[in-house]
Amino acid sequence: MRKISRRRFFEGTGAGLVAASTVPLKGQPQTPVTPGVPRTTIQVTVNGTRRKIEVEDRWTLVEVLRDHLGLTGSKIGCDRGECGACTVLLDGKPVYSCSQLAVWADGRSVQTVEGLARGGQLDPLQQAFIEHDGPQCGFCTSGQLMSARALLNRNPHPTRDEIQHAMAGNICRCSNYNRYVESVLAAAGTLSASAGRKA
Repeated sequence: MRKISRRRFFEGTGAGLVAASTVPLKGQPQTPVTPGVPRTTIQVTVNGTRRKIEVEDRWTLVEVLRDHLGLTGSKIGCDRGECGACTVLLDGKPVYSCSQLAVWADGRSVQTVEGLARGGQLDPLQQAFIEHDGPQCGFCTSGQLMSARALLNRNPHPTRDEIQHAMAGNICRCSNYNRYVESVLAAAGTLSASAGRKA
């Protein structure tokens, strides 16, 4: 008898379910269709590009970003608005995208971590995260970046306390908070060269 691994089983059943429940949409990833669920066409500017997409009224913003627009930088860590891994900027303000319905973003602007780099160049904040060992496992990093970017957009020279306050809604399971704060200070140009890197 041929052995079937768990992975092979799920790949096979998953492919069958997707094939049976999707309708191709021109220029977009295939979107599962659930009969009887209300759908709305929304227009949203994502990372500077205007997008028009039909969504189920129950879909969250992170679900649309990840599963239907292919922007997987926003992570789903808790799916209940507690960890901050899914943080994006909605009209410039940091929000948990797992707690926002996609229909609420109609006519609004969304920036994800994919929208930070410009012309092949990392955002100074991303570069600072690298240089100051911000990421450890990396799972929370995109949310940390977006909360920090929102802070620097409204306050280019924050204090350590202001950074800690702005990023308090982002959980790091590796407890790398000091490195994240140092990274933001460095990006803001306020990290003292004499202080060096803290362990």
